Amino acid sequence: MRAKGFLGVIAALLFVLPATAQMRGHGGPVRALAITGDGRLAVSGGFDQAAIIWGLDTGAALSILRFHDGAVNAVAVLPDGRFASASEDGRIALWRLGQAEPERVLEGHAGPIAGLAVSPDGRRLASAAWDGTARIWPLAGGPARVLEGHKGNVNAVAFLPDGGLVTAGADASVRIWTTDGQTTATALLPSALSALAVTADGEIAAAGADATVRFLGRDGSMRGQVELGPAPVIALAPSPDGTRIAAASAGGTVAMIERAGRKVLFNLVGPGLPVWSVAWRPDGSELVTGGGDRLVRRWNAGNGEPIGPLAMPRPADALASFHGERGAEVFRACVACHSLTPDEAPRAGPTLAGIFGRRIAAVPGYRYSDALKAMDIVWTPETVARLFEVGPARYTPGTRMPEQTINSAEDRDALMRFLAKATGETAAHPGTAAPN
Repeated sequence: MRAKGFLGVIAALLFVLPATAQMRGHGGPVRALAITGDGRLAVSGGFDQAAIIWGLDTGAALSILRFHDGAVNAVAVLPDGRFASASEDGRIALWRLGQAEPERVLEGHAGPIAGLAVSPDGRRLASAAWDGTARIWPLAGGPARVLEGHKGNVNAVAFLPDGGLVTAGADASVRIWTTDGQTTATALLPSALSALAVTADGEIAAAGADATVRFLGRDGSMRGQVELGPAPVIALAPSPDGTRIAAASAGGTVAMIERAGRKVLFNLVGPGLPVWSVAWRPDGSELVTGGGDRLVRRWNAGNGEPIGPLAMPRPADALASFHGERGAEVFRACVACHSLTPDEAPRAGPTLAGIFGRRIAAVPGYRYSDALKAMDIVWTPETVARLFEVGPARYTPGTRMPEQTINSAEDRDALMRFLAKATGETAAHPGTAAPN
């Protein structure tokens, strides 16, 4: 009865709420998108560790799914009505609409998962991960088939029409696999790859750091290319009829490529922030994108014009009041993951409000790794500075925080002074001047 009641609410929302073409709900960049076969629902994955199910025609967020312990880098729609989400925590969660917890969790990867793909027959799910492998999971149950061969991160995966698989990685290679997991061809391209697309006739499109989309045959042979430049291409999606490829870039645009002529028809131009994800509605009339502005946006696929107003209020700059302070500039590398006040939207990392004097892994409601929960660290200017001096992997082993260090002692001191001021603390880093 509860499931039926939930579905009834969804039906009401789909037909009653006023439509909006810009969907706001994520607390960080929208990293992944997929659309149901009937075109009515979309699922998005965010840097804020959440997956959101949307009613596309109303702009309503129908369900916010929180399970993962890291950014949700990939999502997929399964033909039986389920959804899949995959994360930097190395896990894949299978969801049913109306349920607050995953129906099933697939585990085995030893690194962040970067891509998902569903087989043409709907029976298998493929994943690409930074542990250097791809895996093929039988959705009916049973062990995954592990595909090894890439030298480094595997960033993208797609099925071929015959059920074979294609993978692309940071080693600049495209590998083509048979249905039983044997490599049949490998193409070495000029730069690291982050995106793949396969059309219904089996042509492969691959792109990445050098901002060029290359088209390959089933045997790995080069068929053509389209140079987009200058920003890296980070997502590809073929149109439902296979005539076009949408290529999203870190520069904030989406190029609409005509396959037959190997040319750009037009560009979708957004607010200038990276476009991390792109998907088509099944009738080919619209593109849906997700990006660094934290929005899911709809576009007219015929002319590249936004559906509804393009201009939307951008997230407030939390550092505007600290303009000119060195510590604030150092913190800009952290602002995508951490808020400074407790009332801001959730992000990939916990809020830093009140950080000094707080025990590690102690923010209520945030999903920490077991490794962090077991540590005996209290955050002080000294311990936070040490974290950035030696790096998170050494200071807090088992963390999912991206590896980064601050080599300059002066910059670390400036960051501590900034955090003391911006998070509501008044104690300055010992040995430095008190904050103004």
